[in-house]
Amino acid sequence: MKNVKREPRQERSIEKKNRIIDAGYQLFSEVGYYGTNTAEIAKRAGVSTGIVYGYFQDKRDILICVLDVYINKVFEPIYKMFDKLSAPIDYSILMPEIIDLIIKTHKKHAKIHEVLHSLSSTDEAVNAEFIALEDSITMKIGDKLVSLGQKKENLLEKIHFAMDIIQSFSHEYVFDKHDYIDYFSMREMVINVLINLFKD
Repeated sequence: MKNVKREPRQERSIEKKNRIIDAGYQLFSEVGYYGTNTAEIAKRAGVSTGIVYGYFQDKRDILICVLDVYINKVFEPIYKMFDKLSAPIDYSILMPEIIDLIIKTHKKHAKIHEVLHSLSSTDEAVNAEFIALEDSITMKIGDKLVSLGQKKENLLEKIHFAMDIIQSFSHEYVFDKHDYIDYFSMREMVINVLINLFKD
């Protein structure tokens, strides 16, 4: 998927490449993907545009690396949460923790989240990355829950449905914020739906 020109091996070169990616992350967050150019990324990273093109074909190559960084930042805490799970699973505790964690990460990365998700409808590589992420999360969580005694029947469907519900509520809570919605009550509704979904 990536079309990076060369992969640096020396520590100094790796640090330079990472600064470029970080600069891209910051600028895409601040002014959007289309509002940013490689010269601005180079300036923010403290390198020349020639150095940028030494590591990347173009701005889109930087975008794909930024997407990888975003995914790691947002979903690593979720994986860690599930790694710590032990049997028996208490969904009345787990579901509120997941929802609160997803809301927290959405708030923390709100700007880059909007930029990347808006591109997923027009950029095949970005969309493919998000689909692959959904697949990875579904399978990893499924394997973990089965190892802790959760029944396998329709489990992957339940996980995927739960992800859709949590994502939808998180977007509503962080981005939409309707004055007429009682978000505490809505959160309780979401938690109850999720608990019932995974009841044996």
